[in-house]
Amino acid sequence: MTTIETPNYAYPARSKGRRGPNLEKAGWIFMRASGVVLVVLIFGHLAYNLIWTPGGIHAIDFGFVGGKLADPFWKWWDVLMLWLAILHGSNGMRTIVNDYVHKPKVRAVALGAIGVAAAVLIILGTLITFTFDPCPPNADPSLLPSFCAEL
Repeated sequence: MTTIETPNYAYPARSKGRRGPNLEKAGWIFMRASGVVLVVLIFGHLAYNLIWTPGGIHAIDFGFVGGKLADPFWKWWDVLMLWLAILHGSNGMRTIVNDYVHKPKVRAVALGAIGVAAAVLIILGTLITFTFDPCPPNADPSLLPSFCAEL
């Protein structure tokens, strides 16, 4: 009778005798919670843009986006969706790297690249969302939201 040996993983979810926070468990819980919240955010985004907006997809233009991003509720909705999507995706990539990259130096470089990419995308996306000008100067008035004419 032969015995089957279990593989020796470089980063087990919980080493024997280890104390302190279990970061792998926290990452696992985050993926489930952020996935549920993302489903609500994404379907809310799609429902507003495609169903509740008169004209549906044909009404989406610069003026529509400008008007939507002028409302703090939708601005924060979109930023939360952006943050969660990037963190959810980068946590998934981190899990894949930990599972399949066995050389410590290559793993460190890959995890560092994922972290840098996530940070850059979150910073740029947030900056763009909060500095977006729905009424740019010298723009064609027919393309702008209706409230720009009042300014």
